[in-house]
Amino acid sequence: MKTILKLAFLPIAIALLSVSTHAQSSKYKCMLQMSNYMGEGAYVLVSLVTDKGDYVKTLYVMGDDKKWYNSLKEWNKFYTKRPANISAITGASVTGGDRSVNVIEIENSKINSGFKLRFETAVEDQKYHVNDVEVPLTTAAIAAKSEGKGYIRYVRLIKI
Repeated sequence: MKTILKLAFLPIAIALLSVSTHAQSSKYKCMLQMSNYMGEGAYVLVSLVTDKGDYVKTLYVMGDDKKWYNSLKEWNKFYTKRPANISAITGASVTGGDRSVNVIEIENSKINSGFKLRFETAVEDQKYHVNDVEVPLTTAAIAAKSEGKGYIRYVRLIKI
């Protein structure tokens, strides 16, 4: 009888665990508008960083040719020390004046806890911007439009 009860409750337990795991993070549509600059497509990196600027996790990479990752100098130091499979979160680079919309996933525990999203940009033979945009992971900052300082004109995040 105990075996039958265990088998009956197994699907319920699995369902509860999957709902619990899914509820721990949220997906955000990330709209990125580039400024009108001349030159090659920008490699744009979206990272989760601490309030001190230490890298925690790579959330998205716009630019899929690994030979150019070293142009994102600060992130590349982190990435080479802790390589991760980023193929599922990699897309095309973005050229001047273009717009890109991607989905990023952020752990709910990181919101209103002192973390930030860092948008790092590099363009071949041009200036590198470690902090093109930094968005504090607060409820208010996520809802606002964040202005860029380099190749990015602005970033908007929408919870989906």
